[in-house]
Amino acid sequence: VELEINKMVRVWYEPPPGGPRSHLNRGAYAASKSMEPLFVKKLASMRPSTVILPAVGLFAFISYLPLVNQKNLPVTLNPEHQAAQRAYMRYHNMNPINGISSKQARAADPDP
Repeated sequence: VELEINKMVRVWYEPPPGGPRSHLNRGAYAASKSMEPLFVKKLASMRPSTVILPAVGLFAFISYLPLVNQKNLPVTLNPEHQAAQRAYMRYHNMNPINGISSKQARAADPDP
């Protein structure tokens, strides 16, 4: 029996059902039938904006909680320090087009 080595064969590539770089025994992007909790499966099937925006809001609120009743705020948050900072920025002409040293900002700010 003689084999033909130079014969071209047409082959059709069929990608995996979950997409490229996915395994056949689990889902591509969502939680699969493994041992994840039910809330993780529900979060994975929801739209990203309905999960990410509340999570960011929750983390922002949690990070703000220590500042709610704090008495000793940093020196840079005093009104006198902020006025001195604005005067320094104007003296050195920082951001003269649209910023603190522009004509509009100087006209709107009551500090000299």
